[in-house]
Amino acid sequence: MCKVVHAAKLAENAKHFARIIGLFNMKYLGLILLFGLFQSCQSQNQKTMKSNQYPIEKTEEEWKKTLSDEEFRVLRNKGTERPFTSEFETFWDSGTYVCKGCGAELFHSDTKFDAGCGWPSFYQGINKSAIKEILDTTHGMIRTEVVCAQCGGHLGHVFNDGYDQPTGLRYCINGVSLGFKKK
Repeated sequence: MCKVVHAAKLAENAKHFARIIGLFNMKYLGLILLFGLFQSCQSQNQKTMKSNQYPIEKTEEEWKKTLSDEEFRVLRNKGTERPFTSEFETFWDSGTYVCKGCGAELFHSDTKFDAGCGWPSFYQGINKSAIKEILDTTHGMIRTEVVCAQCGGHLGHVFNDGYDQPTGLRYCINGVSLGFKKK
């Protein structure tokens, strides 16, 4: 959780920055302060991920031994696979999708739908404790990252644009982060 203590320091820095660039207008100062708070939260969220607060903990070297280069890039370094390249994008067998990093069950196949976005999409996780949602403010966007609750592996993001689905959500998941257990 972001500490309010940072707000005073951020306000001081924002005022100094505003003086330097000549934007003493409070509207701009507020935007600068808001941006600083988002950056502070992002930094703190990334520290939490790095501190391995998950039941399954491995060193970077241990992960590299068990994952392919692409799996490691996506699961451990929060990468994104290219759209329409996943074996699971057009895969419709019945079963359970699991975390490629640790084997934890994540999604049932009956919650998978074709969102046309290029990545496997689901409208809900297997249960609320299987996946963890984290604020993601990288790349100039405000999104919700989805990680495996057991190992912290990056799965993708969840969006509220699954309008024709029962939950209204679209879990947009990197296929390389998934394995599959046939029913």
